[in-house]
Amino acid sequence: MPAGLVQTYRAFAYNNAWANHRLLTACAALSQADFEAARTGFFPSLQRTLNHIHVIDLFYVDALEGGWLGPAAWKNQVPHPSLAALKPAQAVIDKRLIAICDALTPELLDGLVRINRDTRVQIERRDRLLMHLFQHQIHHRGQAHAMLSETNVPPPQLDEFFAEGEAPLRASEFDQLGWTEKTVWKA
Repeated sequence: MPAGLVQTYRAFAYNNAWANHRLLTACAALSQADFEAARTGFFPSLQRTLNHIHVIDLFYVDALEGGWLGPAAWKNQVPHPSLAALKPAQAVIDKRLIAICDALTPELLDGLVRINRDTRVQIERRDRLLMHLFQHQIHHRGQAHAMLSETNVPPPQLDEFFAEGEAPLRASEFDQLGWTEKTVWKA
């Protein structure tokens, strides 16, 4: 596997954290009632959808780190009822995923991850598991984005992937996250 593919996984992890930051920052303008309000989606509120993203991230990131948390990750499906609690918790799990991807090598991408499913152990290649996790996040953020469209808060743009010519447009958010373009695109 070429080194460029390892960089692609790193970039996906950073893009994921950036999208979460953008979405959760926009949701911070909502009242608690609007955050909890019933809406159309797999998890029928912004609160439940964004907490679902968090607990599934916790499940898979723990497995990618070699942990054995398993389904206990979602025992409480809304561990962070307020956005004030959810946003920093999501930032922590996003940083853990970035650390995993920053440490990748071609050999590690090919490696196997053991996932505790309580009744069985699922074994997946690390590259496939990471792609599954990124797709899961994108899917549910899209639902949250649509739910946010039903409120008076404009949803943020989430369909970007670090176009070089648009770096100045994200510079202030990167500053908030403690990143630079070189952080994301290191060799």
